[in-house]
Amino acid sequence: MKEIEAVARALIQDKGRILVCREIGGKYFFFPGGHIEPGEDAEEALERELNEELGFKIKKFFFIGGSEHIWTKNNKKHHEINLFFAAKVNKITTKSKEEHIQFFLFDKKQLAKENILPVILKESALKWLKDKKLFWVKLK
Repeated sequence: MKEIEAVARALIQDKGRILVCREIGGKYFFFPGGHIEPGEDAEEALERELNEELGFKIKKFFFIGGSEHIWTKNNKKHHEINLFFAAKVNKITTKSKEEHIQFFLFDKKQLAKENILPVILKESALKWLKDKKLFWVKLK
């Protein structure tokens, strides 16, 4: 493991449904957003990623929590820190502007059942939707 990945992700709701995405052919979903680039803060990264992926303009957003997790994939150790924001956008769409990624809207019940990674972030998002309490979770 050479570096810690810093990622800004968004919890975007539309009529009780939550926006998630996955790589085409992927086996798991994740919350939209992406890596924070050097010299960029988390909020700038989130705005850039949502615009690149969906053409979204963020109307307002605020920090709701974060997660840290370490996992192994293909015998390579990964370490990721997710900064998670609730975001309101100009207009909800699931039409991707990028060929490698698909977007979906799930209700809370379906969200709870789906394979959304990191799992601790999905669980924290569902809890936050109920109690609106700031969170920090980690998994090693």
